[in-house]
Amino acid sequence: MAPSVHLLGHKPIADHSFSEDRSLLAVARESDVELYFNAKNRLQHGLTLTDHDKTVTGVDISKDGRIVTCSQDRNALVWEPQADGTWKPTLVLLRINRAATFVRWSPDGQKFAVGSGARVIAVCYFEQENDWWISKHIKKPIRSTILSVAWHPNSVLLAAGSTDGHARVFSGYIKGVDAKPVPSVWGERLPIQTLCGDFTSETGGWVQDVSFTPSGDALGFVTHDASVVIAYPSGPEQPPKAVLEVSTSFLPFRSLCFTSENQLVAVGHDCHPVVFEGDESGWQFKKSIDDPKLSTRSQDASRESSALNMFKAMDLKGSEAAEGTTELPTIHQNTINTVRPYSSSNGVVTQISTSGVDGRIVIFDV
Repeated sequence: MAPSVHLLGHKPIADHSFSEDRSLLAVARESDVELYFNAKNRLQHGLTLTDHDKTVTGVDISKDGRIVTCSQDRNALVWEPQADGTWKPTLVLLRINRAATFVRWSPDGQKFAVGSGARVIAVCYFEQENDWWISKHIKKPIRSTILSVAWHPNSVLLAAGSTDGHARVFSGYIKGVDAKPVPSVWGERLPIQTLCGDFTSETGGWVQDVSFTPSGDALGFVTHDASVVIAYPSGPEQPPKAVLEVSTSFLPFRSLCFTSENQLVAVGHDCHPVVFEGDESGWQFKKSIDDPKLSTRSQDASRESSALNMFKAMDLKGSEAAEGTTELPTIHQNTINTVRPYSSSNGVVTQISTSGVDGRIVIFDV
């Protein structure tokens, strides 16, 4: 099936999230969050949420339809839908002194985690008696800005990637909110802030994004040097079974998501999704989705141009492309910031949604 492309203006999209039934799309753009209604694969603009006063860096919709947003204004807001079609914001007590960088709901929708430039992760939950959202901090041994967070399927364990080159797995257990987690390869007794795993790439590049496999038994992350790393833990206090790194010649990746236990999709500065496959014995690059080499656009663009045209283009644009070919041979025309699962069948993700600097939301078949 052809990818479904939605151009939502030309301003960059920092993050996006579809609701569980995919009827609502929230888009983080500049200091606003735009809501779109998704009807018959057409996105219609509904409301714009404008309570942040600096760039919104993350947005996520929980399984029960609440929206959480975070921003460089050091705040997070939880938005609840009202009967009259409006959304009511509630300020969250994050207690951070630097920008909030990333936010994600736990799978059960009971709490969310906010990464920040303050070298802390705020794990936020609702306190019934005081009727407000409060946070507990995970600090040690983080030494730099958190660029991404991801929840384990059990809604207790939390992975985080940061600019100190580490991908770490912590316990985000909140007493009175969470049920006692089932023992797993990450550990059994898990008070909050327990460090359950700590991984780096061979080059120590910034960890741009982290993601658990669907079972939660392995962790994948992408780094700023365009490497993909998959770590398989063996048990608490034990060295990992395997830490597999795939070095690529692509431009740096910004985001990844697992489509199954043995397949993941990574996106970034190459402007098209890339698929990797493997298991504990090894991972490798499998294919490109929207491959620029196979694009009819790139074949049109590679018409023989005269030497004069080529030098003219090099002089004007600093590139060897012929005149009139500033369009990329991919659907996305700029860096892809976020990739997310869109639809799945029998536990395997069949479609992904991407958003990027070009203002596009694209739904690809995997």
